[in-house]
Amino acid sequence: MAEVVNLRQFRKQRKREDRAMRSDENRALFGQAASVRKLRKADEERQARLHEAHRLDEQDGTD
Repeated sequence: MAEVVNLRQFRKQRKREDRAMRSDENRALFGQAASVRKLRKADEERQARLHEAHRLDEQDGTD
């Protein structure tokens, strides 16, 4: 037979795990030095520009 589970406790445990995961992500993101954040943001912007530069021009189909 299946194990009996208290759904209220299960939901609370899942919520705690979600909060813990989110807090780990926030610690990694906001725990960085300002210079590292600035460098990461500049790199992301550069990657976005490079990606956009390789976009194909749209053609209207009236050749």
